[in-house]
Amino acid sequence: MEWIWWLGAALILAIVETLSADLTLLMLAGGALGGMIASLLGAPLWLQVIGAAGVASLLLLAVRPALKRRMSASAPRMRTNADAIVGSSGRALTAVDALGGRVRLGGAEWSARLAEGHGPGARLEPGAAITVISIDGATAVVAPAD
Repeated sequence: MEWIWWLGAALILAIVETLSADLTLLMLAGGALGGMIASLLGAPLWLQVIGAAGVASLLLLAVRPALKRRMSASAPRMRTNADAIVGSSGRALTAVDALGGRVRLGGAEWSARLAEGHGPGARLEPGAAITVISIDGATAVVAPAD
């Protein structure tokens, strides 16, 4: 009758795995299925636990890394955080020079400074179109839009 507990554990782990998509809980669910099979074969509880741990360890060390690589290779590269902002365009809210200023990027207000190479005293006037060159901490490094 212990097999039903192993099956319940496997099902719960598999369901919770759908929330994380990390494949760790799915490998543990496979281990629980190993414990269930040992139970169905009449093994004592201590052997069921060792079997479940062994199967889970094997799955975690051998199968999970290969599945993670395959999932990463097939997923589109999505730019996130600062990478998603680089190359975006916006408008200067205040005058922007090498010392600072404020710009609007995608509905958010950012502190900004003019990128190097625009000459001493160069500045962008309020309302000027800008392009983000890079992000330096919480400051957008911008240049005039082409």
